[in-house]
Amino acid sequence: MLWGSGLGALIFDFDGVIADSEALANTVLAETITRLGHATNLDDSLEHYSGRRWDDAMAAIAAVIGKPLPVTFSDDLKIAILDRFRTELKEVSGAGKFIQTFSDVPRCIASSSSIDRLQLCLSILDLTEKFDGHVFSADMVPRGKPHPDLFLFAADKLDVSPKSCLVIEDSTSGVKAAVAAGMTAVGLCAASHIRDGHHLKLRQAGAAHVANSWDEIEKIALQFLSGSARRP
Repeated sequence: MLWGSGLGALIFDFDGVIADSEALANTVLAETITRLGHATNLDDSLEHYSGRRWDDAMAAIAAVIGKPLPVTFSDDLKIAILDRFRTELKEVSGAGKFIQTFSDVPRCIASSSSIDRLQLCLSILDLTEKFDGHVFSADMVPRGKPHPDLFLFAADKLDVSPKSCLVIEDSTSGVKAAVAAGMTAVGLCAASHIRDGHHLKLRQAGAAHVANSWDEIEKIALQFLSGSARRP
């Protein structure tokens, strides 16, 4: 499928959109916080820490346990999560097929995760070459989601206007960031961490569409890209 040039771009969040990683990572995080003395389950972790810039999440964790985090907290957690990924990480069903279908459309990943984590996960999922180095982390900008900085940075790197970008997100903070950047946000509710009521939260955050699968996203993307071709 050849789109030609000037038809906009696709910007992907990563965790919970391409990689079904949120439940895995948040399970490990919940186990870690529990060991620090504050009983935490997967749903607690998803509600309070998922989708946030890591420095903000750590501050919130320190607040709930009532003491500073151990000096090695971040490094130890990272090692534990990556070990879990190496054995259990899968793609969100249909993600790879979608990426291949739109392989000639400018695209990138714009994620709150660190670059080394993103690179490892892309390698595990055999998707590294699909993004040709266009993998951007919130660590590259002054402010993470829900601020627009990361998405504006990504659009600049792709040399496209924000209004020509379709953003696929699973978190409310990501949707808010996309809207603040002047982009069209689609909420995806296809990964294993999605809970009841999440569709409504994404809508309330500003998602123009909410989809349950990558097949539904494909239809939305086709319509968006066709409309982008007609926009000046």
